[in-house]
Amino acid sequence: MIITFICRAILLGVPLLFGSVGEIITEKSGHLNLGIPGIMYVGSISGVIGSFLYENACGNDAANMNPFLTVCIPLLCSIIGSVIMGLIYSFFTVTLRANQNVTGLALTTFGIGLGNFFGGSLIKLVDSDMPSIALTKTSNLFTVKIPGYENLGWFGELFLSHDFLTYLAIIIAVLTFIVFKRTRTGLNLRAVGENPATADAAGINVTRYKYIATMIGSAVAGLGGLQYVMSYANGVWSNNAFGDRGWLAIALVIFSLWNPVVAIAGSFLFGALCNANNYIQGLGTETQELFKMLPYLVTIIVLVFTSMRKKREHQPPESLGLSYFREER
Repeated sequence: MIITFICRAILLGVPLLFGSVGEIITEKSGHLNLGIPGIMYVGSISGVIGSFLYENACGNDAANMNPFLTVCIPLLCSIIGSVIMGLIYSFFTVTLRANQNVTGLALTTFGIGLGNFFGGSLIKLVDSDMPSIALTKTSNLFTVKIPGYENLGWFGELFLSHDFLTYLAIIIAVLTFIVFKRTRTGLNLRAVGENPATADAAGINVTRYKYIATMIGSAVAGLGGLQYVMSYANGVWSNNAFGDRGWLAIALVIFSLWNPVVAIAGSFLFGALCNANNYIQGLGTETQELFKMLPYLVTIIVLVFTSMRKKREHQPPESLGLSYFREER
């Protein structure tokens, strides 16, 4: 039961890991993107649309579906949809210097509404008795596991029984950490987030770094939405089924202290806390609801603790949330 609980926690935590790493990349450039929930939603519905169109083009026959295209089409659609959302956010906050908080919240509302609109349209097309779309054939390929893992006992179940997006999320988090700490590009990005005026004076193209970081972060976050539908929900799309995972991803950024590697462990911890209420059925509805708020409570505790210590490496980028006016340099 313990191994099952941990595996379930990992499955629940992977969308949060994608979302938090995407937000960390964006925030390192000095932009607080509260539109991550909407971007993850658009990323998921974009992948669903691509998968739906491809399955129907193949006559809903698995024998006619190319495995490579079955996986790559929703991945590419998800990335494109998410990048467009990131581009919209960048245009308003970088070029037009709009308020980042207001723009992010508007983007979340817009993204959820857009996802529900297209999701509802697809549901009407399939004429299903249930208000959902089932992309089982695509989901089966997304959830393919490493062959022979079941022969390795608990080790195989714990480390080798996950879908490829789980390993991709971990790889992206580690590579992001390496880029931040070991490359000139990462150093320049951190300089833009800390003090864009100084970075500009040093010859760094602040606008370019902000645009690229936001769009890459959006693409990564969008994959979290796709992973939720294809792996966690087994290819079933239902409007408003995504829940508060986008906001949990933003909370995880604070919990991980803007460190992508710490976000790996944090996402699995959040997944475990979200999954805990399923193991306390006998304690009543009130207790289950209290368990659902544990990730937010833990984040608040970490925020208070780090604020009291005031260690520079545990603080957000200095210019986070502030628009850069080159004329004021």
